[in-house]
Amino acid sequence: MASLKTPVCEFGWKAKDFNLLSTDGSHWSPSKALGEKGLVIMFICNHCPYVKAILDRLISDINELKEIGINTVAISSNDVENYPDDSYENMQKISSLNNFNFPYLFDETQEVAKQYNAICTPDFFGFNKNLELQYRGRFDSTGRGEPSKNHERDLFNAMKLVVKTKLGPAQQLHSIGCSIKWKEINQI
Repeated sequence: MASLKTPVCEFGWKAKDFNLLSTDGSHWSPSKALGEKGLVIMFICNHCPYVKAILDRLISDINELKEIGINTVAISSNDVENYPDDSYENMQKISSLNNFNFPYLFDETQEVAKQYNAICTPDFFGFNKNLELQYRGRFDSTGRGEPSKNHERDLFNAMKLVVKTKLGPAQQLHSIGCSIKWKEINQI
């Protein structure tokens, strides 16, 4: 399991369109998922220890973001043949067990991950209401550890700023996580 870092934010980059199957059987696109003030698109998976470590805090922050007009979608793009824990059926189980109140989408072909240049799980993309990229960084200052009293909620605070100003913070720290598990034909 390689630990990778995401590139810095390319401000203003427009969200690439997609139409992906959700764990509830519906299909979602960025425009359908967009909240009144913006959208977070995150690449996660079921088996990643980085995702597992933050999952409770992540769900809590997503709920708070929704209250201020920011919606969220999660996308799993891993090779399910070699990583069966990340199968669509297991995505449905994880979504149900954790009461996801956001769409959890299956990128079976891995085309969306390639279009977004997603690197790792978790990988966060924060867009304003015009679907212009304003944040590409870490979830928080804790990483895989337990949060301290004064840990920084980077994603939450960045998207709160986007709600107020339509712009993300100038200083952003990259996300760190496990590499996306590419199918042999999609090796990058």
